[in-house]
Amino acid sequence: MAKKSAAADVKNRPYEAMFLFGANFASDVEKAVGLARGIIERHGGEVLVAKKWDERKLAYEISGNKRGVYVITYFNAPTTAVTAIERDVNLSEDIVRVLVTDAAHLNKDEMDKVEPQPIIREERPSWERGGGFERGGDRGFDRGGDRYERDRGGDRGADRGGDRDSRPPRRDAAGPREEKPAAEPLPSSRE
Repeated sequence: MAKKSAAADVKNRPYEAMFLFGANFASDVEKAVGLARGIIERHGGEVLVAKKWDERKLAYEISGNKRGVYVITYFNAPTTAVTAIERDVNLSEDIVRVLVTDAAHLNKDEMDKVEPQPIIREERPSWERGGGFERGGDRGFDRGGDRYERDRGGDRGADRGGDRDSRPPRRDAAGPREEKPAAEPLPSSRE
């Protein structure tokens, strides 16, 4: 029986990749989508959907970028292509990051309908957030009353002796120690 080639054993699987481009691609989104598509196709992937997802302010600065353009792609590719795609993104100066996940749970219609989710920040008045004087200014730690009146465990008496007198004396595993006689001093060369 003839052996199958390694390429024939590799199965194509559906993947979702979210590419993050710098803010300089905000004006030329088609170029960003083309770069993402090119990297996927270079490694044997078949792009099903590729589109701009959103442009957002980043939570923290990444490679000098404070804002970024997100491009989402859905594609079928061999399982070995994922590491090659991630390597190409790391070597690219245009693409900041990429996240590739399995998309077997989505069908084509769901892939087409993907839209960015709005960021909803519910700003509550300061008196509802807490952090005021009603907690006594202890910065959120619940100390349960005066900290000096609580029992912290253990004996905190003045003598710290507690009930140790009722314990038996400690036994050494080797038995009682014997006093060793003092060694005689070595003769010195000066005498």
